[in-house]
Amino acid sequence: MVDRSSSSMGFYCWNSLFYWLCLTSILFLLSSFFVLRSTGRPQFVFRPSSDANIVSDNINSGGGAAVFCEKVIAERGVRKEVLKVFMYDLPPEFHFGLLDWKPEGSNVWPDIRTTVPNYPGGLNLQHSIEYWLTLDLLFSEYSGSSNSRVAVRVRNSSEADVIFVPFFSSLSYNRFSRLRKQERTSLDKLTQDKLVQYLEAQEEWKRSGGVDHIIMAHHPNSLLYARNQLWPAMYILSDLGRYPPNIANVQKDIIAPYRHVIKSYVNDTSTYDSRPILLFFQGAIYRKDGGVIRQELFYLLKDERDVHFTFGSIQRGGVNNATQGMHSSKFCLNIAGDTPSSNRLFDAIASHCVPVIISDEIELPYEDIIDYSEFCIFVRTSDATKEKFLMNLIRGISKEEWTRMWRKLQEVEKYFEFRYPSRDDDAVQMIWKSIAHKVPAVKLKLNRNRRHVRTSNVSVDSEPPAFMVPHNFW
Repeated sequence: MVDRSSSSMGFYCWNSLFYWLCLTSILFLLSSFFVLRSTGRPQFVFRPSSDANIVSDNINSGGGAAVFCEKVIAERGVRKEVLKVFMYDLPPEFHFGLLDWKPEGSNVWPDIRTTVPNYPGGLNLQHSIEYWLTLDLLFSEYSGSSNSRVAVRVRNSSEADVIFVPFFSSLSYNRFSRLRKQERTSLDKLTQDKLVQYLEAQEEWKRSGGVDHIIMAHHPNSLLYARNQLWPAMYILSDLGRYPPNIANVQKDIIAPYRHVIKSYVNDTSTYDSRPILLFFQGAIYRKDGGVIRQELFYLLKDERDVHFTFGSIQRGGVNNATQGMHSSKFCLNIAGDTPSSNRLFDAIASHCVPVIISDEIELPYEDIIDYSEFCIFVRTSDATKEKFLMNLIRGISKEEWTRMWRKLQEVEKYFEFRYPSRDDDAVQMIWKSIAHKVPAVKLKLNRNRRHVRTSNVSVDSEPPAFMVPHNFW
């Protein structure tokens, strides 16, 4: 009897405790609800809104959230983030003066609203990015608040993301690197020496050690004398073939495309069957360094049917012949030359001729955005020089796969077109975007290296510079 009554008492106690807990929980929830209503703060109750309906309509129709965001930005006039660029007012001898432009009075820059100096044609055009980027910055001051702009020029360097050095180094090399009569030093070297002196005297360079500076050296031989002194800057290059890794590397620098020399294939309605040449190459065959593979491939492929592999240059209608040949070919060889890169890759893209890249050390423009394997064939040098390997690979690619890559080439070709004024996602804007991608890393390293600036300046012997770049900076 004692056990039964005690267990009965326990049962009633637990039931009572349970009821009290439930009651207090309900009262707590009700009080919270009324408190929230009385404060006028947002309530946790979903009410359909016009924006929510727009989101739903766009997602249900396949537009997706990204499309919706773009529409809202466009409708509400919200401007996208742009790269703010401070450009030095270098004397004309560093830029448009190399194009024989004569300044009027104290003007440093041509008035591009009335006259745009012409850039020399031929092979000079391959490395003309310095011309297009400088023009784009000048134009940004007249283009208003266009939402299509990626980079704008700012006059206050403290507001800038990067500092732009408008030295036409490739043009300087092409025109003035050879010694003239009675000259002991080339004009190109003298200009580079002046550039180093100019930059090292600027407050912007002293403030950052040059780390946030943009210097163009697209021709592999350009900036030959100054590169070891200006190495902390971000270089814009065609490849890394003639640079030691402590001077230039993909972590620090930008790889930019060549400007193609042959004509673009406009209104391309060709098909796999309408292009009679299977594999095309026309150019210099006997090269130095990594380019010796061209000679090996010439002897392997010269007797293959449907293969065009010959020596060629821009002389005597060479550009027209190459244009016609690439437009008539299914695949175009891009083989390493004296350096890993070649303008031939971008000629092939403009021709919608599927590039076959044989260059183990090549670096490609904006590869963090573009997957080149979707429209290019990559072959290791060790494989390409094997008997029949390359031809078996090319002949094994089906008509359907080639057509898919041909269509992709037409989608991506806009990324490699240099235009003035620049257009959405053309080569000029893509280079600015590549620079913008580097900005956070540059700012991180600058901030980290400023940690001990105050204590570094305390010295009994001599005062070190305000900012020091360590040897292992990158």
